[in-house]
Amino acid sequence: MRHFLRLRYPKLLLLLVMTILSYLIFTNPYIKEFVLNFGIGHFGYISSFTAGILMAFGFSAPIAIGFFIISQPQNIVISAILGGLGAILGDLLIFNFVRFSFIDEFKRLERTKPFRAVIKAIEKNTTARIRNYILYIFAEIIIASPVSDEIGITMLAGLTSIKQKIFSVVTFFVHAVVILIILALSH
Repeated sequence: MRHFLRLRYPKLLLLLVMTILSYLIFTNPYIKEFVLNFGIGHFGYISSFTAGILMAFGFSAPIAIGFFIISQPQNIVISAILGGLGAILGDLLIFNFVRFSFIDEFKRLERTKPFRAVIKAIEKNTTARIRNYILYIFAEIIIASPVSDEIGITMLAGLTSIKQKIFSVVTFFVHAVVILIILALSH
């Protein structure tokens, strides 16, 4: 029992559990109905910024998406830009938390046999530049999806040396485009 309680990757396990729990909670039709019937009408641009912050977190992304679907902003481009700025704030919180808090577990994970085997197979078949592009593209696709920014940000913060400024610009663009698409489709 003592060995069971001593986990090798407790933070990564907690992140996985929170992502799964978020999905289970927010796929519940009663919660969806509550969010949709909460009396959401015409919100101002400050609400777009706030929903953007919520969009960055896997647990609250469904609420943010529900807000963007239901809201009827006067200008969807301004609303998407403000939502993208809010998402940067949330993503930077996650990015800095992961970069400084998870680094010990990433270093431990990099020393495991399965991880080294996967890296060796990838290195054998691709160049470093292609590997980086694939990792960045895959992480940004995950960040753009409404499922969980935490996974994509964890990949970027833990497995790359991306600078915070570049990270901010890329995630802003990704989130603003996704929010603009959501607003355009629901408008």
